[in-house]
Amino acid sequence: MSWIRLRQVALVAHDLDAVVGALGERFGLDVAFTDPAVATFGLRNAVLPIGTQFIEVVTPVRDGTAGGRQLQRLGGDGGYMVICHTDDQPEVRERVEALGVRVAFEHDDHGYRIMQLHPADTWGSFLEVDYQPGGDDPHGPWLPAGPAWQAAARTHVVDGICGVTVQTARPDETAVRWGAILGAAVDADGVLALDNATVRFVPGPVEALVAVEVTGPGAPPADAPVVIGGVMFHQGVRRG
Repeated sequence: MSWIRLRQVALVAHDLDAVVGALGERFGLDVAFTDPAVATFGLRNAVLPIGTQFIEVVTPVRDGTAGGRQLQRLGGDGGYMVICHTDDQPEVRERVEALGVRVAFEHDDHGYRIMQLHPADTWGSFLEVDYQPGGDDPHGPWLPAGPAWQAAARTHVVDGICGVTVQTARPDETAVRWGAILGAAVDADGVLALDNATVRFVPGPVEALVAVEVTGPGAPPADAPVVIGGVMFHQGVRRG
């Protein structure tokens, strides 16, 4: 049976170093990789492991980028992408094509296959579904995090991501849309269940990732979230 897991979230920030520093100071996270390839998109980035998942921070380095447009829409730093990991990307692609969802970007890098979907068709945040050879093992390779990300993994404060919240003008419809794309169940409260995390949808004027639920002994309580890079981080309950 195929699976789809939440593997990475991306934030977009005016000052990458400041946001990376805040993630390190509050959550004890370290940078595993800065990817020179993102310069193609006019960005600079840093990827920080959180257990076997990842927080990426990007900042535009030229005008006219998708990240820069998201900063303008938000009026400041905030959420940018929800990146999932599957062992059966062709199955996801079949659903995407049947729904008429456009693929905004795709690329094959030594077997690692990116499939980034067009946000005008997915509503909510940017949604990406990728395939990683050898990815059955959560501790195994994940190309966006570099060749040795495991050495940078820190779990003494937070040790994983168990949920995200996506803001959208039409939360109920977006939940159904994402469920159809990902082949995931949506419950009566509109919460979508991935194999290792949940996705919640809330109303709002700008489509964006707005909250990340984390696990671990130092996770901020739900009633006292920490805001870093324009995104709320708070404790959640691990799934799967």
